[in-house]
Amino acid sequence: MTDHNFSRRTLLGWATGGAAALGVPALAALPADDTARFHLLLAEAEDADARLDPMGAEHPGRAVRPPFVDPLGDDYAAALRRATEATLAGLGRIDRARLSAQDAIAFDVLGYRARQTIGLFRSGLFDLQRQASLDPSFGLQVEFPDFVAGAGAPFATPGDYARGIGRLDLFAAYLNTAVARWREGLAAGVVQPRILAEHVLAQVDALLALPIEQSGFYAAILRMPPAIPSADRAHFETAYRAAIADRIYPGYRRWRTFLATEYLPRATQAVGRWAMKGGDALYAAELARHTTTDTPAAAIHALGLGEVARIRASMERARTDIGFKGDLAAFFAYIRNDPRFYCRTPDELLSKFAAIEARIWTAIPRLFARRPKAPFAVQPLPTLGGQRGTGYYRPGPPDGSAPGVLFFNMAMLPTRPIPTLETLTLHEGIPGHHFQINLARENVSLPPLLRYASSTAYTEGWGLYAESLGRELGMFVDPYQWFGRLDMEMLRAVRLVVDTGMHAERWDRQRAIDYMLANTSMAPGDVAVEIDRYIAAPGQACAYKIGELKLRDLRVRATASLGARFDIRDFHDQVLGTGALPLAVLDGKIGRWLSTGGGSAGSGFDAGRSPA
Repeated sequence: MTDHNFSRRTLLGWATGGAAALGVPALAALPADDTARFHLLLAEAEDADARLDPMGAEHPGRAVRPPFVDPLGDDYAAALRRATEATLAGLGRIDRARLSAQDAIAFDVLGYRARQTIGLFRSGLFDLQRQASLDPSFGLQVEFPDFVAGAGAPFATPGDYARGIGRLDLFAAYLNTAVARWREGLAAGVVQPRILAEHVLAQVDALLALPIEQSGFYAAILRMPPAIPSADRAHFETAYRAAIADRIYPGYRRWRTFLATEYLPRATQAVGRWAMKGGDALYAAELARHTTTDTPAAAIHALGLGEVARIRASMERARTDIGFKGDLAAFFAYIRNDPRFYCRTPDELLSKFAAIEARIWTAIPRLFARRPKAPFAVQPLPTLGGQRGTGYYRPGPPDGSAPGVLFFNMAMLPTRPIPTLETLTLHEGIPGHHFQINLARENVSLPPLLRYASSTAYTEGWGLYAESLGRELGMFVDPYQWFGRLDMEMLRAVRLVVDTGMHAERWDRQRAIDYMLANTSMAPGDVAVEIDRYIAAPGQACAYKIGELKLRDLRVRATASLGARFDIRDFHDQVLGTGALPLAVLDGKIGRWLSTGGGSAGSGFDAGRSPA
């Protein structure tokens, strides 16, 4: 659910991790000192990241970026490749052993992501993924309206509104590029599943059915600050209406025509990557990107089967403790169908979230030495709830002046069980993504590469690990909430099985749905949404369990190594202190911390953090 900015939510979220700027200083002009040379390379990388980020927030201290960047365009591809090659060349001129501990971590992250990105170009997978970019779950056709409706794009000054017009124009050009890429795919035999085309087509129809004044593209006009002069207000109202009517909506209509008349007749009934030309290689790369490991699909599938069996045994014990007389399948049906397990109104749900949050905060100092400055909030999903999943988390500004927000899909109230709400708050909010993302972004001692980094296995692994802290935080005293915790963990274990099942083991969609229904209490409609998300974003769903198991392993190692000197607050500082890291880089960091005897030093946090 998390919007880990989250570049994992853009069409081409292959984290470049800092492609160096296109112009690299001549060798003679480079500083002689390795640290100075690395800091120069980081600055160039940060500038390029800002310029190549399709839809990122504005970060203080970073270069002014275009209001929107087309991630499917040839200019984007050429700039990214040149920049990544420059990064690798720059790293080759630096002696890592001469860097500080924090710089060495940044060096490792920069190199890891640059090597991953250049591998896509050299293998031909970069072009393949552009041709296979239909995505109803995380595609820009729904992400961009959310962004400009209030989930990220700044609208406070006349300059922001003027920039917003340019953003709409550039997005309209992207809509045309996407059709061109899909036509290339059709000509090359790269065709995605029919179910994805149908879902995107439904989203397009739902969006076009909205009057301009009700669309996310126009939302900023409706909340224009009173301080903006009336003449400017009139200008922007006219300009935004024209951009939407003359460029944005016609772009979506071109999608509708193309998908209905050209793509759907040729789309595949099979739902896995294996059925697409080049799909096996692309899926292996997607698994590697999201899990930051080289674990093959077959091993992930086997791991998932083992985790499902383990968690199912715990669920059976929880069912017995509750006193339910039927079997687990009957208990799932009971949770799905009894109205007392569901909120009736958004206000009821929001009040439950607030009560859970208050309980968690009282116990946070037991496990954490610091907390984010930014508050946490839950708000309705901005657009197209009926066409979307549960929702996502988006962090606030790095100065902590506004909250990090869990955007919840209120259209799913009838299928989001109350017994899962404590778990959801722990994962998306406190101490999950709200801590993990904001503590890094608020830490000005980190370079932007680490402050704003994205790594699915780390980020989602932390969210799932945060769920497991519930009992230590005094949560799950209600046996139904504990069952909800197991149910949510089971979902993540099932993902390992069904994602690899569909994309590597040749499962069909119904088999994946049946497996999830047999092992979780999720409603059939929600299960279908989940399965279709895995079809749209192969490999992403495997990152949760892979990351959580690594974090649990690191905690066990730290406890055994430090013995009586182990302090869970220090361990959490170490894990969170340098942002979202590839799992191998995190493993190395924790190993070095243990080799020096543990303690609070070297976490990556500066001395001025807000205590928990």
